[in-house]
Amino acid sequence: MNHADATNALFELAGAVLTWRNALQLHRDQEIKGVYWPVTGFFAAWGAWNLYYYPSLGQTLSFAAGALLFAGNCAWVVMALRLRARRTS
Repeated sequence: MNHADATNALFELAGAVLTWRNALQLHRDQEIKGVYWPVTGFFAAWGAWNLYYYPSLGQTLSFAAGALLFAGNCAWVVMALRLRARRTS
């Protein structure tokens, strides 16, 4: 096991837990206040890049944890855009 991969995966996994918690809170609140949604969109795009990048480095643990983080960011962005569309219609 690569220690750098394991360490990075722990950071990715912590980010995934926090991001999914954010998505749950957005689902509960059904409103966006004090958040600029493109920021999370940017980090979702970065997460998509990591899904290509980590395998090229042979970092399977980072890839798995990164996939969870990417999915959480995407879920949050989709919910935010739906809420925004609902509010403007």
